[in-house]
Formats: sequence, C-alpha cells, structure tokens
Amino acid sequence: MKKINLKSKFQKFTDQWSPKVIEEMNDYQFKLVKIENDFTWHKHEDTDEAFFVIEGKMGIELEDETIELNEGEMIVIPKGKKHKPYANKEAKIMLIEPKGVTNTGDIRNDFTAENDQWI
Repeated sequence: MKKINLKSKFQKFTDQWSPKVIEEMNDYQFKLVKIENDFTWHKHEDTDEAFFVIEGKMGIELEDETIELNEGEMIVIPKGKKHKPYANKEAKIMLIEPKGVTNTGDIRNDFTAENDQWI
C-alpha cells in the first residue's frame, strides 16, 4: 500500500497513446496516457473502458455523436461501442480497465501499444 502522485508519474514518460500502468485493483488496472491528435477507430468487445481527464481536454467520437471531456470529467464507453479518442493539444488521461486490455481493442496497427508497461 502506497500513495501515488499522478503528476510525478506523468513526468516519467513522454510518448503518446501508450498507456502506462500505475496500479492494480482486483483484475483492473489504472493506466496513465498522454494523448494528442487522432487515435484510431476501435472497440472493446469484452469490456467497458473508463476515460478520466486529469489535465487538458479530449474528445471521443462515436458513430452517432462526439463527446467532449474537460479536465476533471470522465466517461465510461460501453463494451462493443466503436469509438475514436482525440485531443487537439496534449492531454493527460487515466484509463481504468481490466488487466490485459489492448489499447486498440479489435484493431492492430501502429497505435497498438505493448501491454503491462509499469511506471
């Protein structure tokens, strides 16, 4: 049991769209990620995915709407829902999802990050 300082964790990496694990709870992982520009359209067939904006702003395009999130706001994307995150300027995000979830879900491309990268 130890406290975690999110600001100091974000200082440990510069790459974008590559989630870093900071803690686990049961079978869930808390991941930090820096994002900027557009990600890829994808979905997670087996799990919901939570996005919590720590710093900055982001948007999530869905097939029928776009949702904008400001600092301090969060959203849960239901499993099977196709989505595309983006940020016009770099934003710092926390993801909460089950261990082993691939960041690009059902798609494999240049955005697919290695899993279980701890900082």
